[in-house]
Amino acid sequence: MEAAQDAVTREDTNSTIMRAAKDIAFGSIAGITAKVFEHPFDLTKVRLQSQVLDATARFNGPLDCLAKTWNLDETPLTQGLPAPIVGAMAENAFLFLSYSQLQDGIRWINEQPLSQELTVSQLALAGAGAGAITSFVLTPVELVKCKMQVQMLAPVSAVSISSTPSGPTATAILGSTPVKVQQLPGPISVLMSVIRNTGFRGTLIRETVGGSAWFACKEFVGMQLRRRRAKASGTQVTRKDILSWESALSGACAGAVFNFSTFPADTVKSAIQTEEELRPRGKGVPPPTFLGIAKAMYKAQGIRGFYAGCGITVARSIPSSAIIFLIYDGLSKRFAS
Repeated sequence: MEAAQDAVTREDTNSTIMRAAKDIAFGSIAGITAKVFEHPFDLTKVRLQSQVLDATARFNGPLDCLAKTWNLDETPLTQGLPAPIVGAMAENAFLFLSYSQLQDGIRWINEQPLSQELTVSQLALAGAGAGAITSFVLTPVELVKCKMQVQMLAPVSAVSISSTPSGPTATAILGSTPVKVQQLPGPISVLMSVIRNTGFRGTLIRETVGGSAWFACKEFVGMQLRRRRAKASGTQVTRKDILSWESALSGACAGAVFNFSTFPADTVKSAIQTEEELRPRGKGVPPPTFLGIAKAMYKAQGIRGFYAGCGITVARSIPSSAIIFLIYDGLSKRFAS
């Protein structure tokens, strides 16, 4: 009897480890693929968000930003890409792993079997927890990414990072203001500067709220699509039976909801993370706070300032999120144990 119980325990442990490994692998693959697609749009979003507190806007909108970015940078639409690639791997791996484990935790608390399907509210709770956990991994990557995406716009004195620079030298004109850009540091130099000079802040709110909205919306829309199909066919359909187009459509809806619901927090985060480059503080001036930057943005541009770049962000998040869930659900279904 004891030998049989030990065998069952080992089997459950191996199954849990294998499931976790799949979550990490499938999440990483989905994240990398989506990030390569969405990076030009993300770069545009960060640059639009970073100008909210400027007296004179550098860009008149997303298309103007894309055009000037193309003319300004020697590596126009890939600026800051290495950090997001690493971040996408880590973010989606931790996100899906945490989401899966937290679902098991909810079942354990409620004394439910692992095969029990959770309610949308329970899935939203698991998504919020997964987002909060992932934010601790994502925050340093977000800092490096945002700084690299705006360093072509910074004055010469603001692009001085105490390490040997490596990158192109460029001179450009934005509007009527000449901006001379020195040799630009790479992601390692930026990361070391961030660790020395900048605290990690801002991402927790976005990821916690966004994780809840993202997973809850995906699961809700997917549930409605499966119920509709089950009713039409007269058969029983579970979460594992989701079709590719249903994964893509529900993921697309989730991407739009995620970004629209968390965009004000994301705008404040981007302003904080790019302040050192675009609005350098004098010596002895305390670092900005989340609430302080939010108040300054509202005073400068009202509610509209919190949604700078929102249109292009929601537009890119729809196909990007669809890609993530299409790949993740597809791989999970293909390699189901």
